[in-house]
Amino acid sequence: MQGVKVLAGVVGAAALLGLGIILGHFAIPKGANSPAPSISASQDLDLGILETIMEQLDASRIRENLRELSREPHLSSTPRDEELVQLLLQRWRDAESGLDSAETFEYEVLLSLPSREQPNSVTVVDPTGNILFSCRRSEENVTGEQEGPDVVPPYAAYAPPGTPQGLLVYANQGSEEDFEELQNRGIGLEGTIALTRYGGVGRGAKAVNAAKHGVAGVLVYTDPSDINDGQSSPSQTFPYSWGLPPSGVERGSYLEYFGDPLTPYLPANPSSFRLDPANASGFPPIPAQPIGFEDAKVLLCNLQGASAPETWQGALGCEYRLGPGFRSDGNFSADSQVNVSVHNRLELRNSSNVLGIIRGAVEPDRYVLYGNHRDSWVHGAVDPSSGTAVLLEVTRALGTLLKKGTWRPRRSVIFGSWGAEEFGLIGSTEFTEEFFSKLQERTVAYINVDISVFANVSLRAQGTPPIQSVVFTAAKQIPAPGRSSLSIYDNWIQYSNRSSPVYGLVPSLGTLGAGSDYAPFIHFLGISSMDLAYTYDRSKTSARIYPTYHTAFDTFGYVDNFVDPGFSSHQAVSRVVGNVLLRLSDSLFLPLNVSDYSETLRSFLQAAQQDLGALLEQHSISLGPLVAAVDKFEGAAAALDERISELQKGTPDPLQVRMLNDQLMLLERSFLNSRAFPEERYYSHVLWAPRTGSVATFPGLANACSAAMNTAPGSAAWAEVQRQLSIVVAAVEAAAATLRPVADL
Repeated sequence: MQGVKVLAGVVGAAALLGLGIILGHFAIPKGANSPAPSISASQDLDLGILETIMEQLDASRIRENLRELSREPHLSSTPRDEELVQLLLQRWRDAESGLDSAETFEYEVLLSLPSREQPNSVTVVDPTGNILFSCRRSEENVTGEQEGPDVVPPYAAYAPPGTPQGLLVYANQGSEEDFEELQNRGIGLEGTIALTRYGGVGRGAKAVNAAKHGVAGVLVYTDPSDINDGQSSPSQTFPYSWGLPPSGVERGSYLEYFGDPLTPYLPANPSSFRLDPANASGFPPIPAQPIGFEDAKVLLCNLQGASAPETWQGALGCEYRLGPGFRSDGNFSADSQVNVSVHNRLELRNSSNVLGIIRGAVEPDRYVLYGNHRDSWVHGAVDPSSGTAVLLEVTRALGTLLKKGTWRPRRSVIFGSWGAEEFGLIGSTEFTEEFFSKLQERTVAYINVDISVFANVSLRAQGTPPIQSVVFTAAKQIPAPGRSSLSIYDNWIQYSNRSSPVYGLVPSLGTLGAGSDYAPFIHFLGISSMDLAYTYDRSKTSARIYPTYHTAFDTFGYVDNFVDPGFSSHQAVSRVVGNVLLRLSDSLFLPLNVSDYSETLRSFLQAAQQDLGALLEQHSISLGPLVAAVDKFEGAAAALDERISELQKGTPDPLQVRMLNDQLMLLERSFLNSRAFPEERYYSHVLWAPRTGSVATFPGLANACSAAMNTAPGSAAWAEVQRQLSIVVAAVEAAAATLRPVADL
């Protein structure tokens, strides 16, 4: 019966396609000012329109967008955040360069904010409670932009209030292994305060790992060796270079999950059921507070105890020791302790998404999504306003052609400005929850451009395999900024590449974790997704991200002087995004190459065979069904490629095109299993869920094998290995079935 329903839906779609011009007419909203261009059911990508848009994307306009967007701090739900909502609405409703429509969707979400009346503090106190040293409560005002009522002081969002006090220990990056190392060295952790550095594991994981070992509170700082290539003096950092100043503090969310904490799997509408905050999960279990490396130096360089391992050393100009407690010949007495006072509060706040829509002329019920978040921790010039500045320029260029009546996409394009991303991808997650069914049924792909320019050296792309070819095609057609003899593709391959068994040497396409708003689209909805940006040469810097990330130093002047003077890299990203978007929205056949998944599946299979095969055989678990499933997928993908090639040689029937495009669009959904990872909220994609096991294979299988490694045969852990293997086999077989002719079951 299910197959009958699918075929009936396809036939219904074909009837609509047969209406041709009439369908396109009614795809345009009543009252729209833009005249309708000539429309045909066989409408394909117009290379002339593509070239026109590439020429119109203007670096100076992007620069002015960024100046306005980052002029003031715009933390989620603040008055300035609302002003930017209105700015987007104004631009997207403009009579000469706007879209078909633009509206807001407001959600009531739980945010964590520091107390203005009781600022968070970190102090060193003697046994009588006298304060011997206080960490800064705000960053140094080096450009006149680091102070003011709208500059949120450094804090760890969602860290619980509390005032723990204890001896200080140094715990490196705060991983589970780091705390085990301290315990193995005989260092008592109960009741201590752990000083950790950013990197290695997520922010919240540092607090979770610490609490498991009895630690009472956590401090987090950014080491100069991890962000500044070892440079730490004020004269070597911003405003004299792009380096992080000594007082710089990375703010951030310490929430374990993404989405509104009180309404998991439900949109955070006023009428939605909400969990009691006391019973909600995902919050850090102990107080945490970030500090700058100038204050971390005072604490760390006065610790007593054994020397930290070589890999734990940093660039603060002293030997890092483990503690616990301070040495008697330093700045503090041996019995001095560290007090961490956190007064964060939880508040329900209204946060808005802004949605702009260009309705498709031929397939208005197929969506190409392009989004970025709007909110920042402070000024947010790089994160996220560099992405929003590009988004506004792309929509201006498209909107101008739309209003002139010279262009309308084949498919609908939806632009999203997401709210409250910094608190845990909240706006985008609420959007996917509210429109779950419609988005799953109709969305072709999601393009994310959060930070558009980390630095100005090379393109960086992350995504699922089917989007690789369209990104490569776009990158080959656009000149690299500052290197007119090279395309962006040719420049990219010089800085980041891999050897493909199919294509030879190609640029490296990164995978998607949960670092930005693509996460709910790929992990929850199973929509082919990508994240695009320009970045730095990793062979010349050890910086884990651009140095002023999430600090009050991430300003327009920082971008204008150090990140991308001239804004040519911003322009390059806008051209790549615009090119990819038009190919996805206007091409007759969707430019999603499903055969590129064959390479990924084969790689995962080979890793499982080489690194887990013998172990699985010992427990009578065979990889044979997985081998057969991957073979089926490769055969189905190759056959579909041949079918598309044959149709492209002639004048295909719109129904055949529609059916094939739906197969390409729905492939990613085949890899979803909502029961695969019950311990992980929103993660359903069996290929891209978090992998904790060391083997680079299917994450569920890798994680289950890692957990079962030292358990007895026949244990529940080995049963879970078998379950995860069966889940993967079923998903790969379902994917192969999706690619076979639609008349076949």
